[in-house]
Amino acid sequence: MTLTSVLPSRRWPEPGAMLRLIKPVTWFPPMWAYLCGVVSSGVSPQGQWGLIFLGVLLAGPIVCGMSQAANDWCDRHVDAINEPDRPIPSGRIPGRWGLWIALAMSALSLLVGAQLGPWGFGATVFGVLAAWAYSAEPVRLKKSGWWGPGLVGLCYEGLPWFTGAAVLSVGAPGWPVIVIAALYALGAHGIMTLNDFKALEGDRQMGVNSLPVTLGPDRAAKVACWVMAVPQVVVAGLLFTWGKPFFAAAILALIAAQIWAMSRMLQDPKARAPWYNGTGVAMYVSGMMIAAFALRSVL
Repeated sequence: MTLTSVLPSRRWPEPGAMLRLIKPVTWFPPMWAYLCGVVSSGVSPQGQWGLIFLGVLLAGPIVCGMSQAANDWCDRHVDAINEPDRPIPSGRIPGRWGLWIALAMSALSLLVGAQLGPWGFGATVFGVLAAWAYSAEPVRLKKSGWWGPGLVGLCYEGLPWFTGAAVLSVGAPGWPVIVIAALYALGAHGIMTLNDFKALEGDRQMGVNSLPVTLGPDRAAKVACWVMAVPQVVVAGLLFTWGKPFFAAAILALIAAQIWAMSRMLQDPKARAPWYNGTGVAMYVSGMMIAAFALRSVL
């Protein structure tokens, strides 16, 4: 007898389960990337704190939270295998409440995004559409180990960075900002691949062709490491070229530390991928902010 078979069915979701549905732990990357965009714009934050706060709120709790709710709704059958204690398969968010929450947050995202001007609103529209394209049939880019992590990396790192710079600049950012944001978005593909390790068994059973499923854990981990490392090396090279050797050296030092962490993770990728996500990724995002400060005087 399963646990859910002896529990009475609920009509209303638990408040704690709703918070878990939108996963606050996932909000940091897009919020941080938005701040990187703000810093890299070179625009003084004086008089802009309201836009900065609203953008951070939009990137993290609202849009990212919405994407997590949409993903959990669309993944409820996979989660019943991988993590049956999650809010939807456990029944703590009953019926179609997961879908309604995701749709309501989609509308809220567009409403708040409209307050950030045309660039902020356009980026919000893209982010909302991307979230549903990633999770929902018939598109469901999550089924691809290449397109899925690439889209998430773009929306977690590249899009918020671009948006933060565009909102403060009241226009398109300069090409150095776009290039650096794109490189860090590309590297985030590897981070997302490592994140797929936790759902390996359920993905295999439900036909989600993540790289850990299609390549196996060892090869997928090696691919993820290369994808994370190479864009950062390019970033460091560009900063050297742009006359920022100290910033470039700091990023190279972080890359060296990540390579050490990667060597440990590769000894047992399936078991140590979560450990790397708590160590190597912190160094990755630290390099993002270093690059953002370097860009202030490049433009």
